[in-house]
Amino acid sequence: MAKTSKNTTAIQAALNAAADSSKEAMKLAKTLPTKAAKKMRSLADEAKKASTASKKSIKRNPGEVVGRAIASVAGIATAIGRIPKAAQKKPTPQKPTPKTPTKTPAKTDSAVTSAAPAIDLSSLTVAQLKERAQKAGHTGFSRLTKAQLIDLLSS
Repeated sequence: MAKTSKNTTAIQAALNAAADSSKEAMKLAKTLPTKAAKKMRSLADEAKKASTASKKSIKRNPGEVVGRAIASVAGIATAIGRIPKAAQKKPTPQKPTPKTPTKTPAKTDSAVTSAAPAIDLSSLTVAQLKERAQKAGHTGFSRLTKAQLIDLLSS
């Protein structure tokens, strides 16, 4: 078996990093809202393209190939850093803890809606959750996912 030079090892490491970041970006894109997911998918495609450089292009321009791979990894890392934590879905939903109902007099509609989260919110549809969010007076919930709506209503 032929020895690999340090330069070849560095090139392969950069290409592998680009391939790994492409896979991670595609996984993350599934957990993001539509607009952010579209951007993340395009960055992932760019990283995948950079990681699949041909041997011929590596031989001709190794610096350019490595530069593209590193730039794509850095672009994905920057995009991940810009994503607000609230925009990401939770990868594994936690089981809701049972709440003990408190005895409060129902004088107004707001008191009724505050007691409403005693129902398991995960069993409701997205439309029902949005309706509850609207009744509770929340704004900016139209693009939220089901998990984000549940978090919004439970807080």
